[in-house]
Amino acid sequence: MDTSAQTRHDVVIVGGGLVGASLAIALERIGVDVALVEATPAGALPSVFDERNLSFAEATVNALAALGVLQQLQAPGAPIRRIHVSRRGDFGRVRLEAADYGRTAFGQVVVARDFGQALEARLSGLTHLARYRPARFLGLGQGDAGSRMLRIGDDSGERVLSARLLVAADGTRSAVRAALGIDAEEHDYGQALFVARVRAERAPDGTAYERFGDDGPTALLPRADRHYGVIHGVAQADADAVAALDDPRWLARLQQAFGWRVGAFLESGPRGRHAALRVRAMRTTAARAVLVGNAAQTLHPVGAQGFNLGLRDALTLAELIEAGGDPGADALLAEYARRRQSDRERTLAFSDGLARLTADPAPLLRPLRSAGLLALDRLPALQALLVGGAMGYRGDVPQLCRGTQA
Repeated sequence: MDTSAQTRHDVVIVGGGLVGASLAIALERIGVDVALVEATPAGALPSVFDERNLSFAEATVNALAALGVLQQLQAPGAPIRRIHVSRRGDFGRVRLEAADYGRTAFGQVVVARDFGQALEARLSGLTHLARYRPARFLGLGQGDAGSRMLRIGDDSGERVLSARLLVAADGTRSAVRAALGIDAEEHDYGQALFVARVRAERAPDGTAYERFGDDGPTALLPRADRHYGVIHGVAQADADAVAALDDPRWLARLQQAFGWRVGAFLESGPRGRHAALRVRAMRTTAARAVLVGNAAQTLHPVGAQGFNLGLRDALTLAELIEAGGDPGADALLAEYARRRQSDRERTLAFSDGLARLTADPAPLLRPLRSAGLLALDRLPALQALLVGGAMGYRGDVPQLCRGTQA
């Protein structure tokens, strides 16, 4: 390969979605020369920035405020002041109040589209960032001990980039992960997840609901526009039939799955459909390369842990790079893997266990689940463990997540 025309950067991030863009912003604070390879053209947002509702843990809110992203939101987020968890057919429920933990909120809900626009506004003001868009990752080149080379394709044809550190932030089906030869284990939960905006008789009051059933969860998240963001899990075999429902029948299905805690469901926006998968890369680093976000691990959305975990990946990496030296050094990447191990493994285990246990229809599990829900509702020590994880304080937490300026 002719490398004479290669362009050099300290860090090249492949993927301009939630985690990739957040990492680019975090690295700007350090003054690192960063390139962002994005699939979408200028003036457009990646498809992930749609009507989905993102649940930001308190640690995530702290970090995004420190990075100047939340200040760019055109529409305010909605605070999560309490959490209500139950399962259809089981006794017991869990009720968590932020005020009981000295907080006004556990976190907040932001519409993905609004968040994408805020990230774009912040990215557009960065001075140390080169953006290649629209561009696609084509493969790796032959680097040397001090760099990784990658080939990208854009409107000008093919070009070669050289990076001291290559970051894969290109999602669940990461092409960079595959090119690095990193295997991933995958589990299909056999569920389709339908996402929509709905209006109910009772406007949101800051309560986030998680209602489990045999086919998956039905979650209602409070939005700032007096609507709820709904995620409704159905068996994969029923997904086409649910997608074909007209709005009245769709709302009736939601009512049956969720119940009447917010009154009748009155109106629904367009529905999006997504597969429920668990994908875990067998390792998160390679020579001068690192995986972050969904490229490293994709979680079932139950418990709303995915982006929060991915952001902690990005901020931990930025924190280590800020400490100085070579951003792609073996020692730095080994320390990254060590620092992320506990949070990653515990969050994966929590999400996977919750998704499997709550959807299992076995009659013998019902009394065990009911006892567990009753215990969580009545034992403050158990609640505190759950709340700490839900707010993003699990494992080695980056400084920005703690509300501390790094």
